[in-house]
Amino acid sequence: MSSTAEELIVRHRLTVADYHRMGEAGILHEDSRVELIEGEIIDMAPIGSRHAGTVCQLSRLLERAVGDHALVWTQNPFILDDHSEPEPDIALLRPRADFYKSSYPRPKDVLLAIEVAESSLRYDQKVKAPLYARHGIPELWVVDVENGRLTIYRRPESGVYQDVVTPSAMTAVAPGLLPVAALDLSGLF
Repeated sequence: MSSTAEELIVRHRLTVADYHRMGEAGILHEDSRVELIEGEIIDMAPIGSRHAGTVCQLSRLLERAVGDHALVWTQNPFILDDHSEPEPDIALLRPRADFYKSSYPRPKDVLLAIEVAESSLRYDQKVKAPLYARHGIPELWVVDVENGRLTIYRRPESGVYQDVVTPSAMTAVAPGLLPVAALDLSGLF
């Protein structure tokens, strides 16, 4: 019986607790551009100016639109399970009195995750979207700054978003769970 190289490799998947201990021990620094995805530490691309500006613009628009209905969580992690702690560019969270000081948000707390892709489009679509769907994140927006396009993923079932749309009109885009927070994104690109 022959074995493939992949079958012979035994991987040690890190837990979120391991990942945090690496930070506490100084192995990973606060400014390290990494995230924990399915037990592996993944390097994130450096942030370009279009990416940074788009995140800033979206954060400002969302803060104004959601008011007290949600918390805008910018470039901070949330915990999906024992092996994944992604760091989306923006997330909308259910309001909590302590602003998540006592613990990181979990999937039940996330209303919307937003990934801004300047050089990470394929990763956001092929790795992060299925990961978010598997953990029941109700909605994901992938903002493709290179091609000037927004893709909205909704209704996760069996690890796949069932509704995937690219709106042509960007004047009234609202998170599915916060329809009161309609955004005019016509000036985004």
